[in-house]
Amino acid sequence: MTEHVEGFDLVVIGAGAGGLTAAMYGARLGLKTVVLEGMMPGGQIINAEKIENFPGFPDGLLGADLAPLIERQASAAGAEVRMFTEVESLESQEPYLSLSTPEGTFRAKAVIAATGSDFANLGVDGEEEFRGRGVSNCATCDGAFFMDESVAVVGGGDSALDEALSLTAFVSKVIMLVRGDEFSGQAHIQERVRGNAKIEIRFGQTVTAVLGGDAGVNGVRVKDTGPGEESTLDVAGVFIFVGTDPRLSYLSGFVGLDGGGHVETDVSMCTSSPGLYAVGDIRSGSARQLVTSAGDGATAAIAVHRYIESRSWPD
Repeated sequence: MTEHVEGFDLVVIGAGAGGLTAAMYGARLGLKTVVLEGMMPGGQIINAEKIENFPGFPDGLLGADLAPLIERQASAAGAEVRMFTEVESLESQEPYLSLSTPEGTFRAKAVIAATGSDFANLGVDGEEEFRGRGVSNCATCDGAFFMDESVAVVGGGDSALDEALSLTAFVSKVIMLVRGDEFSGQAHIQERVRGNAKIEIRFGQTVTAVLGGDAGVNGVRVKDTGPGEESTLDVAGVFIFVGTDPRLSYLSGFVGLDGGGHVETDVSMCTSSPGLYAVGDIRSGSARQLVTSAGDGATAAIAVHRYIESRSWPD
């Protein structure tokens, strides 16, 4: 029995800001375009309580409100968005690219990879054991489970600051554990965190273990980066925001990566593999901002259109 293969000019992998913007531009340029998303459209935008630095929204807006707007714009342009379609692998079938998914095979003249990143792990005892039972990477998703409890937020960047603020709507106390001696996030978010009576900030603290029992998390063990003394904090939840890792398993061995495991691209978002482009958090040198991911997507789609127009395509 012959396997059914669906053909497209452009396949976009991932439906975050970069992927959906790429799809919108691709469709507007007349390319038959599909977006393959393993989960729901929006990517990490959905988890943002309030986005305050995206142009056109001076009062800010919820991430859960922005994601559907971008998806609607891509769909209105003619792009097809398929949810719960995970790309498992990518291979070259010159001059096309072939993508394997549990739902079948897709053939594309060009592919834009926009799968974003996963939250990095601390790599300490108890972290995986209690994931989903007190360990989380999403205040918006899980904050309500800790109503009137004390929780820890690990990290000092934008995500940690934003999620700490989100948690104050539910919990009695947020203890921020920051490894360095200062925050690394945006100044205006730092001010809001410092001014919130529910948030306690502890600099120079490294989490060495997540503690708990049958009921889930009940504490963390921390080490002072100065004297090196260890102590235990009683908390019901631990929210971890210590960086991200690019989501690239489907590109294993297919494309060049930098020392940090990100895809190397040129200024047009083109990778070392002809017809494959990478945008957003997964590419080397990305600013890892919503607006720059969208810009990457537009740049890549325009480059894809030129690439497709410059080549001959056999049936």
